[in-house]
Amino acid sequence: MRLYDPTVAGPERNFSRAAALASLEGKTIGLLENGKLNAVSMLRETAALFEQRHGCRISPLFSKANASAPAPGETLRAAANDVDFLITGLGD
Repeated sequence: MRLYDPTVAGPERNFSRAAALASLEGKTIGLLENGKLNAVSMLRETAALFEQRHGCRISPLFSKANASAPAPGETLRAAANDVDFLITGLGD
């Protein structure tokens, strides 16, 4: 029998938040839908408010197939290159 110590620390990660945007005026919004039934509708309605109130532009929709899994790296890289900020949420 092998015993493992569950308290051993994993690899150290150094994450930091992106800098806050000084303004939302004219920024490009990315929408990341999670495959849930109402996700696209909810995200489009939310983005429309940013469009009306701040003159934001809505980019094409980004998708992930599994709501409980992280978005694929290539999807996140594409979003990071194409948008100023990203909105995601559950569509239940």
